This record gives sequence, C-alpha cells and structure tokens, in this order.
Amino acid sequence: MAKLESAIKEAIARGARRQVRVVVMPLRREVLRLRRKVAEFQRALTILRRSAAGWERMMEAAELVPQVSEAEAKSARLSPRLIQSLRKRLELSQMALAWLVGVSAPAVAHWEAGESTPTGQNRAALVGLRKVGKREVKELLTRRAKEAESRRSHARKRRRRDKRRRRAKN
Repeated sequence: MAKLESAIKEAIARGARRQVRVVVMPLRREVLRLRRKVAEFQRALTILRRSAAGWERMMEAAELVPQVSEAEAKSARLSPRLIQSLRKRLELSQMALAWLVGVSAPAVAHWEAGESTPTGQNRAALVGLRKVGKREVKELLTRRAKEAESRRSHARKRRRRDKRRRRAKN
C-alpha cells in the first residue's frame, strides 16, 4: 500500500511540475526579453546623458554676449546717454553692468557722466550687450555669480588645506 501511495504522489508531483513548467517557461522567456530591453534602455540613457553633459559644457563655454568685430565696435556710437539707456533697458545697476563688461562700477559712472569713454574690449563688450535681451543678461549674471562662487569655494578649500599642511609640519 505504501508503494502505491508513493507512486501516486510521484505521478501527481510530476504532473504538477509539468503544468508549472508549461506556465513558467513562457514567463521566464518574457522576463529575459524584458531584462534585455531594460539593459538596452540603460545603455541608450547613458549615451544620452553623456551627450547632454557635452551640450551643457558647450553651452556654458559659449559666451552670451555676442562677439563684435573691431570695426563694428569702433564705428558704434556710445554716448553717455546711450550707455545709461542701455543699462536701464537691461535693468542693470552700474555695478552689474561693470561686472558684465569687466570694469569697476566707478568706470561705468564715469562713462555715463561723460568724464571718460570706453575703449578696446570694454567698448566691444558694450556694443555686444546692445544685441542682448534682459533674459540673456540675467542668465549671464547668474552664470558669472556661480563661477565666482566656485572660485571662492576652491580658494577657501585651498587655504584650509594649506593651513592643515602647515600645522602638520610644525
């Protein structure tokens, strides 16, 4: 009787395994197909992220202020009133305009008062700023502020590191 009982249990187990296998094998194949698809998507995503990072670096490196030829910079009229109206149109303070051009705030004040005139690169930068809108100027100021903060934080880290090294020597 025990043999008959074990034979029946084995037959039932075999049948059950066969039925499970019939159901599970297509599911396994589907899981493998989906895993391959996920891996393919991950590779594509990695490629796209690298491409986006390259584009971001290229956009960060690009100047927002259009480059102006020397002849165009020399021939452009830059009266004190024009400089002031440019600054007001872009909604900039004298300090912000000075920061964009790369001069001091008093220099901009002197230009607007007619006590001096911008020359060389400063003149070209002002002529280039004429072609830029408020949004681009705000973006440029934000980018310059980030760059300045990055330089300051690197300088702070360097000072701390040097200070630690000096203490370690002593």
